[in-house]
Amino acid sequence: MCLIARQVVLAFVLVTPTHVAVAEDTGLILLLQPLPREEMPAETFQPLADFISALTGRPCTIRTPPNFPAYWEAVRHNGYDLAFDAPPFADYRIRKFGFSALAKTSDTASYSLLMRSDARKRDPASLVGKRVATLGLASIGTLRLNALFPNPYRQPVVVEVPNSEEGLKSLLNKSVQAAFLPTANIGNQIGPRGAVVVLTTEPIPRLVFSASPRLARDLADKIRSSLLLANTTDSGRAMLRATGIDFFDSTTNEEFANQSYVLRGYWGY
Repeated sequence: MCLIARQVVLAFVLVTPTHVAVAEDTGLILLLQPLPREEMPAETFQPLADFISALTGRPCTIRTPPNFPAYWEAVRHNGYDLAFDAPPFADYRIRKFGFSALAKTSDTASYSLLMRSDARKRDPASLVGKRVATLGLASIGTLRLNALFPNPYRQPVVVEVPNSEEGLKSLLNKSVQAAFLPTANIGNQIGPRGAVVVLTTEPIPRLVFSASPRLARDLADKIRSSLLLANTTDSGRAMLRATGIDFFDSTTNEEFANQSYVLRGYWGY
């Protein structure tokens, strides 16, 4: 063996054990989807990251891209250990990267399509080519709206609004022909204000906690158990109160099968 080759082999033998030991001690990255501030600001979840850090003994850093197009890029490039986001993204990474669903929030989310009560047609099909307000141009709401119009050439024109109240105002002042908003944010003022619910989507779990296969199985199982039992420990209850989560429910990968179909219009799917 030539001198250079021997040096390369020796360097590999000397460096590899240390490299592996460092890898086991590196911090964890928790990918968190952008959320409307009227729902849960990203900083609300820092106690969850702190809970994971204390549990694993490894720093847990939250990564939240500023918008959904940037978030989709982060999801596709798989540079994270844990994720906490909506079922369509969870299903995508389960199928694409072999992630495992560890737990889900106990609450569910659905979206409602609103139209003015004086509209001549209250048929979703009449909205092709018409302006519809949503909370984000590439948000879960927009994805679920587009799923109602599977023909990419026959879809509404999405108009982004900063919050549900602005979406309702845009509808009532006739800036848009409809609004597609989280059902929980609509409240009980729809009828008196001149808007009606045309349809409501099937409720799905609000957020899913999933783990990368590069995370050791025993560590992933430890995180799963601690999340599911969080409401039985002092540290867990403190985390739940701080994040506004009632409790975590058990789940399986199969629960989210086919949820990612709404992402098919995204580039790189």
